[in-house]
Amino acid sequence: MTTIEKIQQQIAENPVLLYMKGSPKIPGCGFSAQAVQVLTLCNARFAYIDILQNPDIRSELPKYANWPTFPQLWIDGELTGGCDIVLDMYQRGELQPLLKKTEQKYESPPAAE
Repeated sequence: MTTIEKIQQQIAENPVLLYMKGSPKIPGCGFSAQAVQVLTLCNARFAYIDILQNPDIRSELPKYANWPTFPQLWIDGELTGGCDIVLDMYQRGELQPLLKKTEQKYESPPAAE
């Protein structure tokens, strides 16, 4: 599997995915810490990929996404943006409904009786 195929699979398998430096508990930069904080304030369930532990993804994702910096927040297969855009969307009240809509879309349907 190529790095691009791995990125595509990660994005497809995770409705809310944050490519970041470090982890949510120990962010590796202030921008990643802010993105995690915003997602936490939204009560969002999200997956993350630590690009510091994945140098192949760190080098290929900016080309794939046409976005040069990290963190990168992907929601429902689409690049939402980096730290500034995510923070701005949160402050304008646009991020919360997008996250809620995505969460509802991917919730398991009720079990058949």
